[in-house]
Amino acid sequence: DAIPSADQIRITTSLKSQKGSVWTKNKSIFENWEVEVTFRVTGRGRIGADGLAIWFTEEQGLEGPVFGAADKWNGVGIFFDSFDNDGKSFIDVLFLPSDGSTQALASCQRDFRNKPYPVRVKITYYQKTLTVLINNGFTPDKEDYEFCAKVEDMVLPSQGYFGISAATGGLADDHDVLSFLTFQLTEPGKEAPTPDAEIPQKDKEKYQEEFEHFQQELDKKKEEFQREHPDVQGQPGKLFELFFTDDVFETVSDRELRQIFEGQNRIHLEIKQLNRQLDMILDEQRKYVSAVTEEIARRGAGSPGQQGQVSQQEIETVVKTQEEVLRQVKEIRSSVTDALRSISGAQHPGPAGVYETTQHFNDIKEHLHVVKRDIEHLVQRNTPSSEKQKCPELPPFPSCLSTVHFFIFVAVQTVLFIGYVMYR
Repeated sequence: DAIPSADQIRITTSLKSQKGSVWTKNKSIFENWEVEVTFRVTGRGRIGADGLAIWFTEEQGLEGPVFGAADKWNGVGIFFDSFDNDGKSFIDVLFLPSDGSTQALASCQRDFRNKPYPVRVKITYYQKTLTVLINNGFTPDKEDYEFCAKVEDMVLPSQGYFGISAATGGLADDHDVLSFLTFQLTEPGKEAPTPDAEIPQKDKEKYQEEFEHFQQELDKKKEEFQREHPDVQGQPGKLFELFFTDDVFETVSDRELRQIFEGQNRIHLEIKQLNRQLDMILDEQRKYVSAVTEEIARRGAGSPGQQGQVSQQEIETVVKTQEEVLRQVKEIRSSVTDALRSISGAQHPGPAGVYETTQHFNDIKEHLHVVKRDIEHLVQRNTPSSEKQKCPELPPFPSCLSTVHFFIFVAVQTVLFIGYVMYR
């Protein structure tokens, strides 16, 4: 009943009479070893069932009545019993001997159900001594282990399979295994045996056969590729260029230059946009000057004497103001042109390298500040004064329904409603 997923294996779900187990495919050939297991046991009830077991046996365990595994084995089983048989509030962790008898070699009392963090168990077998440490899952500290029990003079098979199993009965819990890490232990001062010395002869022959098979497949692929690409046959350089072109890898200097050019292109686009906006401002100012000049000339022609003198003064003031605006806009355009020229020069760096590029960026920055300051000044100069003509106010819209018509409509509707009710 085990369900594997990307981040854990649910050995049994919280349903009645479930069994599941996970075993390694290959035998462990470590004389001394250590395993770190991370699991989580969760359930709704106050009492859970049945529990979880970690195994090291000479043969892979089959399905059976002992926490989902067989009741006979050659090795050791560490049981996490979550069913409270004696009506007590603690959980037993039992080490059973290799013959499967009911006598426990050691035990400790730990509660591992419904913890805020996953429970971690570290099992060490070193020089015929089995030690178990437990992290109860109360804190996120992964190394917060507590001593559980130790069994000395324990003889285990030199080779075996690791496994973990779980089962449920009348009560049920979710038994999830998050990780199962295995390590080889060596004595201080001794080197670990080489892999060749550890691999049995049968496995060596099997691995050699697989290697030869993969080598033949590789040769076939090479022949097919050479038939499809005859122009690169016998030329490893072209073959490398075919798969690893220059656009795949770039040096640090190339990356820096690419970033500089990309930044300059963005600045260039922004300045072009600013130049177009300045052209629009110039056109608007020219239209405004012509319109104001015509209006003042028309007023001056219609009212002689003192009014004509005032109109002449207004004309001179407006013309001077617009000439000043035009001059400032021309200065802004010249600044933008200088900035564009600086960018064009920066995109073709000389032997000075980084220094010239930095200098160009500083020049561009200064020109942009000048443009910003001039535009702010232009906006302030063009702020409308209090003498600006206001748009005439719209007349009030006439009422669509008079009061008399409204009451007549309500009375007619009421009469119709009463007649309809009486008719029904």
